[in-house]
Amino acid sequence: MESASEMVAFPLLLTPIESNYRVCTIPYRFPSDNPRKPTPTELQWIDLFLNSIPSFKKRAASDNSVNDAPARAEKFALRYAEILEDLKRDPESHGGPPDCVLLCRLREQVLRELGFRDIFKKVKDEENAKAISLFGNVVQLNDAIEDGSKRLENLVRGIFAGNIFDLGSAQLAEVFSKDGMSFLASCQNLVPRPWVIDDLDTFKVKWSKKSWKKAVIFVDNSGADIILGILPFARELLRQGTQVVLAANDLPSINDVTYPELIEIISKLKDEKGTLVGVDASNLLIANSGNDLPVIDLTRVSQELSYLASDADLVILEGMGRGIETNLYAQFKCDSLKIGMVKHPEVAQFLGGRLYDCVFKYNEVLS
Repeated sequence: MESASEMVAFPLLLTPIESNYRVCTIPYRFPSDNPRKPTPTELQWIDLFLNSIPSFKKRAASDNSVNDAPARAEKFALRYAEILEDLKRDPESHGGPPDCVLLCRLREQVLRELGFRDIFKKVKDEENAKAISLFGNVVQLNDAIEDGSKRLENLVRGIFAGNIFDLGSAQLAEVFSKDGMSFLASCQNLVPRPWVIDDLDTFKVKWSKKSWKKAVIFVDNSGADIILGILPFARELLRQGTQVVLAANDLPSINDVTYPELIEIISKLKDEKGTLVGVDASNLLIANSGNDLPVIDLTRVSQELSYLASDADLVILEGMGRGIETNLYAQFKCDSLKIGMVKHPEVAQFLGGRLYDCVFKYNEVLS
């Protein structure tokens, strides 16, 4: 784990951060709520995390890198369930009151204490290999679309389709274990527009008129998400002359791609000339965000990312954890984009949308 002294606030957050930034999008409680009594929203979310325990236990039990994995997985399930039940009785136990950051952190802590470092490693490796073999094909299909606006929409749909590969959602973990995911079919089957938050038309106009000098993209899942969703979009930014910084997790969490994994993926996708299917990738940088959760608190990022991001003029947060459940309303000193798919009924309900609805939230900062 990183020591607190090594973490700094993301430099592009609107200041003063204390009054402008709230990490979690959905308020689980209000100041008027009784601190000793869980709110209905807290109970709803604690139950969501309780319901995810069987799929995490199953992954942990099959982790060959850990001795006695099945017994330890059983311990994880019991211990984490116990913590969640404690929070139901007393929201202030275990460092509460609970929010999505704390509930994720407690789950990761229990896994790590029991010796589990990366219970999704096997499935991530398999999905990365599969997606790498499809990358060239997906990119060529995008390149064949001559109309710039239509090509951008296709790239955005690709991000949503890739983002479906999320094993942190109990329903999707179930679907995935049955038949895997067909990327192109997913692109076709997105919920119809307008999406629950839909600034795509505004963004298309900006895309055709302005070129950003540097974009920071907080990436999400391994497999189709990063390789077939985000990288074709990043490649298009590179083609327009934008420098792109991909910020990935320091430590494993669910099936999120980590910094070392992302370095390996990019090295496999580049050809001997250093291009990504004909596009010069020398302006593509990979940064360690310092994060170790599927959500992110932007008051705590690595110094490396802070340095690389300080002069960026576009920030993109991708995925439900980083761009919807946290940071949906985060304000930045530069243009920003929050993009992700809604995969929990509780989030759909909060936003007034449908399950598997899409969020495409663009904020322009007028200089």
